[in-house]
Amino acid sequence: MKHLLLALAGTSLIAMSATGQAADLAAGKALYDKNCASCHGADAKTPIMPAYPILAGQHADFLAHALKAYQRGASGAPASANVRKNAIMGGQAAALSKADIENVSAWLAKQPGPLAVRK
Repeated sequence: MKHLLLALAGTSLIAMSATGQAADLAAGKALYDKNCASCHGADAKTPIMPAYPILAGQHADFLAHALKAYQRGASGAPASANVRKNAIMGGQAAALSKADIENVSAWLAKQPGPLAVRK
């Protein structure tokens, strides 16, 4: 019985440390409205230019990875698969904290969008 309790406690600790704190969706929406909506659309699925991506419904981990890659690009990191260089997005992403990225990515992932896997 002790082994089972220890295993459950250990699993709980690992799960909590892996996920960190829950994302603040209200803060994510506020950040999106302030910094992103002017280019990607108020609904995150009607960008002002066809070349700009639709963000609504994207996977949160993909969005977070992209924002971190823009941060690395803005910091002057050498080009690689994990660096995105874009003057506009680099400047926007450079100002974001880890919590900002988590919040806005989670909020965008919760939005309904046209992105779907078709069979």
